[in-house]
Amino acid sequence: MSGVLDQVRDAAGTALVEEVGAVIEAASAMSERFRRGGRLLAFGRGEAAADAAHVAVEFTHPVIVGKRALPALCLGAEPSLLPVLGRSQDIAVGVRPAAGDFAAARALGMLTVALTVNETGAGADHVLAARCDDPLVAGEIHVTVYHLLWELVHVFQEAGS
Repeated sequence: MSGVLDQVRDAAGTALVEEVGAVIEAASAMSERFRRGGRLLAFGRGEAAADAAHVAVEFTHPVIVGKRALPALCLGAEPSLLPVLGRSQDIAVGVRPAAGDFAAARALGMLTVALTVNETGAGADHVLAARCDDPLVAGEIHVTVYHLLWELVHVFQEAGS
């Protein structure tokens, strides 16, 4: 059985490597929003709410000495809070968002980033998909992606671009 799981992980990892340009573009856009005073507002549906909390923690609690904390809030499973708390310079990050979750955020002019599983991304500006049907492996890909986003946002912050 582990051989099959290894193949699934390898395929998902390879797909992520092929999408690295999309991750870099999203991180660059996020960095610009932080530079303009934006905050990250993360949400996730169902069990993805825990991933949304992890995303917010990553940005507000840097684990590398010298990296600055960036403003982030977790909305839990409530994307309905985006129009209440969101501002035009903010970033909405949805983990496994549903159709329409980003409508209010986009209407406000927020940057939208979707971490999806083989989906279109619910109308987000940046769609970062885990190309895998196994929910556990897809979750591993999402964890990798939001850690990459955190690291790359800081790279762009330090570079001033």
